[in-house]
Amino acid sequence: MNYSERLNNVIPGGCHTYSRGDDQYPENAPQIFERGEGAYLYTPDGKEFLDYGMALRAITLGYAEKTVANAAIEQIWKGNNLTRASVIELEAAEAMVDLIPSADMVKFAKNGSTVTSAAVKMARAYTGRKYIIRCLDHPFFSYDDWFIGDTVLTRGIPKENYEHTVHFRYNDIQSLETLFAQHPNEVAGVILEPAAGEHPKDNFLEKVKDLCHKNGALFILDEMITGFRWHLQGAQTYYGVEPDLCTFGKGMANGFSVAALCGKREFMRIGGIKELGAERVFLTSTTHGAEMCGLGALVETIKFYKDHKVIDHLWNYGKKLVSEMNAIAKELQISDYFAATGVECSPNYVTKDTNKEVSLAFRTLFSQEMIKNGVLMPWIAISYAHTDKELNKTLEAVRKSLQVYIKALNEGVDKYLVGTPIKPVFRKYN
Repeated sequence: MNYSERLNNVIPGGCHTYSRGDDQYPENAPQIFERGEGAYLYTPDGKEFLDYGMALRAITLGYAEKTVANAAIEQIWKGNNLTRASVIELEAAEAMVDLIPSADMVKFAKNGSTVTSAAVKMARAYTGRKYIIRCLDHPFFSYDDWFIGDTVLTRGIPKENYEHTVHFRYNDIQSLETLFAQHPNEVAGVILEPAAGEHPKDNFLEKVKDLCHKNGALFILDEMITGFRWHLQGAQTYYGVEPDLCTFGKGMANGFSVAALCGKREFMRIGGIKELGAERVFLTSTTHGAEMCGLGALVETIKFYKDHKVIDHLWNYGKKLVSEMNAIAKELQISDYFAATGVECSPNYVTKDTNKEVSLAFRTLFSQEMIKNGVLMPWIAISYAHTDKELNKTLEAVRKSLQVYIKALNEGVDKYLVGTPIKPVFRKYN
């Protein structure tokens, strides 16, 4: 029995995040890894791969960064989870409040879904309204029913759990205005990422905020990906807009399990216990939400960012990578079919078929060929551990992979793709 069979035999989906599943990778992708170090992953039999998945973007400094790991280990030896609040819990909360301008209070958890759902609950509790508006162009907010039910994956979710979630389009303020008009005095909050594949245009984020406040709704920014990547204080600082509530996760502790709901005291306080006589809001309550190792890693990660100018590195490396990948595509005369795009600190690549339409088959082919050349690039997540050495290795792999891409354009992708194309995570049927 191979690793894939063993994994799927004991774990539904074969992993604990669907984007790590077999259907998200080409057939030649390693099925399992044993360890990571810097920008590299290693299989149990010792094969090395330069990685751009970086634990679903959770690793921003590099795998096994010693200063962060040692800070976590120090907290483990202090007990890791105590009967009441710990010193590191207070220090981590104060560090986040000091760091994020819009944050007066913070609530920690172990994953992003917990804190985005907490933000939704808080918006509904504060406003007394039901409707949540979420951005359709941002692929994932939570595994909870309020979000998943607004995708094609509705099996197991009662309609009443998601019928009050509606969606709008990014950089299309009219689509949001329409929803507010359709649900007057019924919208509790609007949740979106500050940016994903493109920057906000024409003061879009400020317009969303103004529209929220004009209609008595909370403005919620999900910084799960943009936080600790666009700017150390979040994309909210990069774009100059202050949310009512915001959520962080992924890279904030370099792979340790930490997520955070941050916000202004006016809203966050309703999840507290000190206002006697006020009706309670049971916000989040997690045994491991303030696990000390992760919070120790968070405090050290913030320090590392400040000491090493990590944000500058992410932007600079991304700009070089995007520019050089596109230069290779242009040189090979396939820039109409392959391109590196997006925001440079978190870029992506687009693959198109002979009709110049986006193609998962060609994306799978490119990924397959990159793996043959020792580079795992399901998407592009840059870390501080990616240096000029890694850039050169990547570009060499890109050149070799695109030469096969050309053959597939001329002779058919099926001739060069081994196995089936990757599939969308949000699809109705397996």
